[in-house]
Amino acid sequence: MPGERLTLQDRRRIAAGLARRLGYAEIARELSRPTSTITREVQRNGGPRTYQADRAHHTAAARAQRQPAATPHAPIAGAAAFGRDPEAVRTFRAQLTEVSAQTGLGRVAAGILACLYTTDDGSLTAADLVAQLNVSPATISKAIGDLEQAQLTRREREPGARHDRYHVNGDVWYRSWIASAQQNIALAQFAAQGAAILGSATPAGARLTDTSDLLGHLGQTMLTAAEDWARRKEQGTASDEGR
Repeated sequence: MPGERLTLQDRRRIAAGLARRLGYAEIARELSRPTSTITREVQRNGGPRTYQADRAHHTAAARAQRQPAATPHAPIAGAAAFGRDPEAVRTFRAQLTEVSAQTGLGRVAAGILACLYTTDDGSLTAADLVAQLNVSPATISKAIGDLEQAQLTRREREPGARHDRYHVNGDVWYRSWIASAQQNIALAQFAAQGAAILGSATPAGARLTDTSDLLGHLGQTMLTAAEDWARRKEQGTASDEGR
């Protein structure tokens, strides 16, 4: 199950998958594990060419014995509000962290987003995040900086308060979608420049032309979908206010 340690049988199935030349994602699906788990497991044990299940399992067991017991995470504030199951909230938060990390976010940044997104008022202090994620203040500060640069969070300090509070933008996934669309469009333009330099009639130029067409189409389609969603949301809000 996701979140549990890999067993020897899991590692033997990974080795078998590698022998069949399966990709990490395919092996992960067979084991019902995140792709990132399989990737880390193989890379930390010599890579796909030299991975050995029994040796990897022995190494993992030795590493677990050397690690100190983890400090318990702080209780999630408000998790039991509205009759919610605190353990279900914690499990979902861990899963949301994993999903966010697979989109390319750093692990701590993904954890911060998950903490903020599952808090009713959408805000926490740095001290709250340190306690929730069990990492250092410096690690939180760096990850917050990355999130602010991506416009996924913002900081505010209320009058008279001694510490900043970090807020998740309610449209975080919308912003992320727009950023991905814009990145695709930028890559399409760059590929088109390459095609012009290499010559569109050459094999390399034709390849870059196809890449430019694909990324440009995807980017524009994503922007159109985002605009459609924003328009429907605005219409829905206006309809609610008119009642």
